[in-house]
Amino acid sequence: MKLSLSVRIVEAPCKTKLHLPFHDLVEIAAHSGYDAICLRASAAGVQTPLNQIEQMRQTVEQFGLCISMVTADFDVPLNNPDGPNSLRNIGPSLDVAEAAGCDLIRVCLKKDEDIEFTQVAADFASARGIRLAHQCHTSSLFEEVDTMLQVLERIGRTNFGVIYEPANLMLCGQSYGVETVRKLLPHLMNVYVQNHRLDPNGPEGLPTYCRGEVRFHHLDPWDNHGVDFSKVFTALRDIQYESFFTVHQAQGIETTDDAKTFASRCAKFVSPWR
Repeated sequence: MKLSLSVRIVEAPCKTKLHLPFHDLVEIAAHSGYDAICLRASAAGVQTPLNQIEQMRQTVEQFGLCISMVTADFDVPLNNPDGPNSLRNIGPSLDVAEAAGCDLIRVCLKKDEDIEFTQVAADFASARGIRLAHQCHTSSLFEEVDTMLQVLERIGRTNFGVIYEPANLMLCGQSYGVETVRKLLPHLMNVYVQNHRLDPNGPEGLPTYCRGEVRFHHLDPWDNHGVDFSKVFTALRDIQYESFFTVHQAQGIETTDDAKTFASRCAKFVSPWR
């Protein structure tokens, strides 16, 4: 597997800005053994001049890394009602991906009416050699495994796929082991990991279509009281997964030292399974 570090680890809770300069995070990733950076609009997106994104790409490449995926606008990670809007005008997101030297864009679908726009967007993306993918995510059409497989079949585009994310599958009451990964394999384009512990009295809560509000605790990835990562890694080995495995934890880190420590420990945690 190729190890990717999401800018999300140093992202502010608003998901629109970073606590640390992008250059510093790239340097940390390179020195900690990562292969790539996962770019979000909090660092650069459709609101960013393309020449600036090209300069950021050069920085990434100077450190021997690449950009594994782009989330090109704020509404997709915020998962708000405007999340699917980029599918209605995919051009700016494609421009961001091209400037970043990346062929994968994360998008958002929340209602059946978004499917038709997704097909058109995927066709435009295909013409430019770019893929679109949807994360297994709460309050979306990609909460439950069987439903997301039906949606993928309805979209019917080979350049549209799924981002396997076990914590959100767990929040939605879904299995996230070998059986699920085998089902997702024909559509699998990326892997995101974060760690939660379910708790009806937990401090955090997310709405879901399938289970109402689900409450939980954020955990460090190496904490074994949440997602069973032995299942995750076993499943990925089962399918011989060799693409990007992205540390996608919402840490809200604000200092360089803390970012170094967290990134390094995550890399060490994943290392035995690569």
